[in-house]
Amino acid sequence: MPIAFAVAGAGSALATRACLRRAGAPVTPWAAALTAALMVAVCLRHQSGAWQAWWLAVPAVLTVFAVPLALADLKYRRLPDILTLPAYPALAAAMAIAAYGGGAAIAWRAVLGAVAFGGVHALVHTLSPRSLGAGDVKLAGSLGAVLAAMGWPSVVLGAVAAALLSVALAVGGPRHPTVPHGPGLLVAAWVLAVFAGPGPG
Repeated sequence: MPIAFAVAGAGSALATRACLRRAGAPVTPWAAALTAALMVAVCLRHQSGAWQAWWLAVPAVLTVFAVPLALADLKYRRLPDILTLPAYPALAAAMAIAAYGGGAAIAWRAVLGAVAFGGVHALVHTLSPRSLGAGDVKLAGSLGAVLAAMGWPSVVLGAVAAALLSVALAVGGPRHPTVPHGPGLLVAAWVLAVFAGPGPG
């Protein structure tokens, strides 16, 4: 099973890399290896019994989008629509599977989380466009759904962790006029989805 997940991860990375190339934001070929490794981590967490099988699709789909988007934002300070927008229906399908197995409350939290998390980021973008880009707003909605599906404490924890990671990039990363917030959001959501798992349905 880990081999299958590694192959699926590498294959998805090739597809997303092609999409980013068309969007003018090509990422390193190493994205395939990184995606494959993270997909294996998802598989191993599943096999260890960390969470129920119905949650598996959520971290798997999240991995497919998280790696290329984080790499693109780090390199170009962009979160291209060609991936941020398809993430909505893809994660919605994963959430539907989770809700079918884990209870309707997961679906309701996901919807409310997408609206709330995306809305807060949209408000910040409106008040200070230079501090938060439009791509971050589009990304926040789908990630808010993932975080809320795990429980409301995960939304708060994810927001705090993302902010701390962005600060770390600003302090320790290469000098640049802008600091990407997307990688912090994506890393925080992925870690929580894989290592915390869903809350009660």
